[in-house]
Amino acid sequence: MADKVLIYSRFPRTMMARFAERFELLDTAGKPAREVFPAEELGGIRAILTGGGQPLGAEAMDQFPKLGAIICYGTGYDGVDLKAATARNIAVGHSPGANAASVADIAMTLMLATTRRILVADQYVRSGDWAASKPSPMMRPQAGLPGRRVGVYGMGEIGRKIAVRCAAFESEIGYFSRTKYDLPYQYFPTLEALADWCSVLMIAVRAGADTQHVVNADILGRLGADGYVVNISRGSVIDEQALVAALTDKTIAGAGLDVFEQEPHAPDALTALPNVVFAPHIGGHTLESHVAMQDCVLANLAAFFQGKPLPYAVKSA
Repeated sequence: MADKVLIYSRFPRTMMARFAERFELLDTAGKPAREVFPAEELGGIRAILTGGGQPLGAEAMDQFPKLGAIICYGTGYDGVDLKAATARNIAVGHSPGANAASVADIAMTLMLATTRRILVADQYVRSGDWAASKPSPMMRPQAGLPGRRVGVYGMGEIGRKIAVRCAAFESEIGYFSRTKYDLPYQYFPTLEALADWCSVLMIAVRAGADTQHVVNADILGRLGADGYVVNISRGSVIDEQALVAALTDKTIAGAGLDVFEQEPHAPDALTALPNVVFAPHIGGHTLESHVAMQDCVLANLAAFFQGKPLPYAVKSA
């Protein structure tokens, strides 16, 4: 009999197909587990598969008295209460670095689209204004990437790949991270110092209580009127109200966002602005990334049910 795995978050069935070949999946389709499955069945659940941003706290864990592993599909695990999991001897696993290249690519795409005003340019052509030689203040020349100062906040796998890509565009690279690494980029001791220095702030830090709204009005103000912010980490890192204000009053020039505080709802105050480029949290959404993330999930689940340590365990769990 196949081992049972509870699918705690809403996932497309195509993404679960490989897991269904190895395990018996109990899919909640994103609904509360108690509404979908009887208590006696939930009582036997030993492993949960969830999205990293899905809230999963102590009360939820206590619904599953035999729970021994929480496996996150993807790199993030900010939704999981790690202290509660540790107190209950529940191992937490994820897919570190599996989607780093894809997320870094989206970061670059958003930066280029924002700084070069690609969406505005696209509309300029589609509307016929270009053919009619109609002047547009939004089509003024913009600064290019050679020589531009790009600050990377968070120098993990994704941050490093962003830095490499920016360097290939001949930009100057600086970074702030909790740890100073032996890298060919300028290190700044604080986020404030990095924001003072750069004109594009790339947010690639892991989400958590210590990064909640850390990119606030003060940080945005330090970027200046020619500054941009690109967020491909979690929406919670930016104070969205402060961002709306900074974009509206031209404290900064623009933003590129793949993540939001209340997904899938981007605030109307943001979507109404012409100087923002959006994506629906698709940073890691490539065929290669999904295969890599699924490989990590399968390895974690197989190890757990064999009584072995998770090969991709969250280190701080």
